[in-house]
Amino acid sequence: MECGEPVVYVATASAVDAEMAERIAHHRARRPPTWRTLEARVGLANAVSADYGDAATLLVEDLTLLLSNHLELDGDRAEAKTLDEVNALLALDAHVILVGNEVGMGIVPPHPLGRVFRDAMGRINQAAAAACGEVYLTVAGLPLRLK
Repeated sequence: MECGEPVVYVATASAVDAEMAERIAHHRARRPPTWRTLEARVGLANAVSADYGDAATLLVEDLTLLLSNHLELDGDRAEAKTLDEVNALLALDAHVILVGNEVGMGIVPPHPLGRVFRDAMGRINQAAAAACGEVYLTVAGLPLRLK
C-alpha cells in the first residue's frame, strides 16, 4: 500500500535502559532519511496534531507500547485512553497506519496483569481493525491482508 510522502513516524517507545536505547537506535537507522520522527509515549493525537504539518502519512508504532505506557500511568483507564487516542489519530487528515502486536496467539499469561494486558490489547486491535479500511497481519515477514 502506498500512502505518500511526507511521512511522520510516531514512536511510542522510550529508552528506559541500554538495551532499549540500542533497539531504538537500530530501528531509527532503518527508517528512510526523509521520514520525520515524532516521539510521544502518550498523548499521541495531541502531539501529532500540533506537529504533523503537511504529512501525507502517519505511521504509529506501536499501539502495544502505547497501551503499556498508559498502564504504567493510569492502569484503570489505560484501555479507554488508548482507544481514545486511536480514534483521535484516525480522525486526522492523513493516511494513518497503526502498528500493534497480536499478543493473544501465545500462551495465557500466568499473572493477572499479563492477562489484563493481553485482553485489552485484543480489544484495542479489534477496534482499530474495525475503524480502518485496510488491515494486515504480518507473519514471518509476510503481510496477510485481512480486510
